[in-house]
Amino acid sequence: MVFWLYRISELANLVGLSRTALLYYEKQGLITGQRLDNGYRVYSDKHVQRLRLIQNLLAGGMTLKECKACLDTRVDRELLLNRLHLLDEDIARKQKSRRLLAALLGEGKLSDWHESMDKMAPDAHREWLINQGFTEKEALYLKWLSKDMNEHEQYMADFMRVFATLDRWGPGSEQDSLKALALVPYQPRKILEIGCGKGIATTLLAQHTQAHITAVDNEESALERLAERAKEAGLTNRIETVSASMTDLPFEPERFDLIWCEGSAYIMGFENAIRQWKSLLTDESVLVVSDLVWLKDKPNPEAKAFWDNDYPDMTNVDDRINQVRTAGYELISTFPLSKEAWDFYIAPLRDRVKDLQSEMHNSQALKSIVRELGVYKNYLGEFGYQMFVLKK
Repeated sequence: MVFWLYRISELANLVGLSRTALLYYEKQGLITGQRLDNGYRVYSDKHVQRLRLIQNLLAGGMTLKECKACLDTRVDRELLLNRLHLLDEDIARKQKSRRLLAALLGEGKLSDWHESMDKMAPDAHREWLINQGFTEKEALYLKWLSKDMNEHEQYMADFMRVFATLDRWGPGSEQDSLKALALVPYQPRKILEIGCGKGIATTLLAQHTQAHITAVDNEESALERLAERAKEAGLTNRIETVSASMTDLPFEPERFDLIWCEGSAYIMGFENAIRQWKSLLTDESVLVVSDLVWLKDKPNPEAKAFWDNDYPDMTNVDDRINQVRTAGYELISTFPLSKEAWDFYIAPLRDRVKDLQSEMHNSQALKSIVRELGVYKNYLGEFGYQMFVLKK
């Protein structure tokens, strides 16, 4: 014998559902109340328990239809396995979301997220970083060096400590620079050097031309060293330093008859750089630019993985030449930087790292540099810097 105890509103309050929801459940055949002569529906404790069981099944990710099937027949194992798989996927997505939110709050690493944003939306990502309080210079350093906004300040302090005493911040040699300059088919009068660093190439260009040189970098300490170098060489009257980002150069179109950029076009991406800088050149003038390229069709997987992470835009010489022509340049010449160019960079850097190893053994920046030196030691020759001399 069944005793009916609850009206629908009472049942709704008891199980934490709305009256509308219970009416829908009844319409779907999940519960069936008894209608009294006065028109009221009434329900028993049996309905309360059934509804609580339904609520638990719903919490497991089932639909109402699937809940009814589970209640009225034997459990469908395949259905449960499918729901479990979907639930695991949902949990994984939510865990990923939580990790991101925690990392944005400074409770975890953001390097993978920054990397993915740079691939999917590089300009929006850079603007977002600037909105978070980073300067454009810091945003670029974060993209290519620290790769984690939470660790950026310490990373850059350590990075600059390593390179503070080094004049070369990338491969290069006077011999290679003069070889490229000799391929320029005229005497330049106005040179723009982009990413001049501490001015090794700047002073060399000044010594071997009569041109006025505008040297651009966004690192003030590098420009200070360049100014010292120019003063020592008696060249201050022909070298002007400008602190600016290569992505937003403050110059009028067609102002220069030679643009020079050794080892830093990657910051913008090679294609973007040669396209954007083209407007600054006078007609039929020259752009000299070097870039890291693959020199072997099938490089070692370790080297490939390293550069895919550190310079995903890296490709081979033929691809770069195609990009040059697509951008509207004529290729005058191209050649790889010499082994000496790498030695002039690697040997002092390796010695500097050795000197700092005991003091900075926990530094992420130092660990990154050590990793890079290992790739140079084991695989240099499978990749290298290539100089391109291009005519507008």
